[in-house]
Amino acid sequence: MSRNLILTSLLLLALAACKGNDEAPPAATPESGAPVAAESGAPAEPPADGGGPMAPLSSSGQAVPQVGVPGEEAGASGGIDFDLPSGWLSEPPQSNMRLAQASFQGPGGPGQLAVFYFGPGGGGGVEANIERWVGQMEVAPGTTPTPETFESNGYKVTVIDVRGTLKPSTMGMGPSAPQPDSRLLGAVVEGPGGPWFFKATGPESTLGPQRDAFLAMLRSVRAG
Repeated sequence: MSRNLILTSLLLLALAACKGNDEAPPAATPESGAPVAAESGAPAEPPADGGGPMAPLSSSGQAVPQVGVPGEEAGASGGIDFDLPSGWLSEPPQSNMRLAQASFQGPGGPGQLAVFYFGPGGGGGVEANIERWVGQMEVAPGTTPTPETFESNGYKVTVIDVRGTLKPSTMGMGPSAPQPDSRLLGAVVEGPGGPWFFKATGPESTLGPQRDAFLAMLRSVRAG
C-alpha cells in the first residue's frame, strides 16, 4: 500500500469518528439544564446509581416509568404516588432536577411546589437539607424553625416550616431579589428507594393557609 493511500485512509477514519461524535450529547453543565442539587436545597451529589433524576410524575402524582428500560415499572425503582391538594395545578418541571412541579394561587400571589429525587440514597441527609432550607430564608424575628417528624404509609416524613424573607436564588430558578413576608415549607420523605424532597415557597398570605394541605399531601405519599 502506498504512503498516500495510507494517509488517505487515516484521514477518512478520522472524519468518520468526528461525524459520529456529532450525535453525542454535550457534557453536562448547569447551563445545559443538568441536575444541580443545590437548587432543591440538597447537596450537589450525584445519585447513588450514577444515573439522572427519576422520570417526571403524571398529573396525578404517579411516577412514570423511564423510557428505554425494558420491564421498568413505577414501583420498581422506588417510585411514589401522592395526592396533590385541591386547587393546586400540576405543571411540567422547569428543570431536569425536578421530579414534579405544581403551582397554587392565594391573596399574596402565586406559590410553587417542587419535588426532587436524586436516586436511591441521593440528595444528602435530613439534617443537612433542613439546615440548607432554613439558610435560604432570613428567618422572621421571634420565630424558630423546628423540624417535625411523622410516619405515614410506611414512610418517615420530616417537615420544616420557615417564615421570613426568601433570599435571592443563585440557581436561576428562584427570585432574583429578596422576597419579604414569604414562607417555605420543606419536607424530606424517607422510604424504600428514597429519599424524596418536597419544597413549597410563596407569600406568607398564600402559603400559610395551605400548610394543612401540604401536610395532607405528605401523609398521602405511598408506593407508586
